[in-house]
Formats: sequence, structure tokens, C-alpha cells
Amino acid sequence: MKVSIKDLSVDMEIKQNGIELDVYSPDGTKHLGDLVITKTNLIWCKGRTTRANGVKVSWNDFIDWMES
Repeated sequence: MKVSIKDLSVDMEIKQNGIELDVYSPDGTKHLGDLVITKTNLIWCKGRTTRANGVKVSWNDFIDWMES
């Protein structure tokens, strides 16, 4: 996958608005979606889905999923 940071104007500590990562196909030609990382959750926005309509998962649920 090609993953890039959309905006680097964030503090080192992630705040309420979080950071947003662009996710592209491995060859970099197709935009697959955005991953928004906040201090309370992660939000996957497939394609051109807005943050408000993205799939949200809490950090605790994400960690449980990754460790299962």
C-alpha cells in the first residue's frame, strides 16, 4: 500500500481532530480511502466517504482485534 500523511501541521500529541492518512493501491494509482486517527478512535473512510460516515473503531476494540 502507498500511505501518505495529508497534513503535517499537527502537534506531536494527537488532538481531537487527529491526523488523516491517504491510502492508495500499492502502485499508487487508485485512492482506496482515508484513515483518520484521533486520540479516541480510528475511522476508515472508504473511497470518498466523509469522516462523519466512516467506520469508527475505538482504540480498545482495535487493540483487542489486533491481539486476537
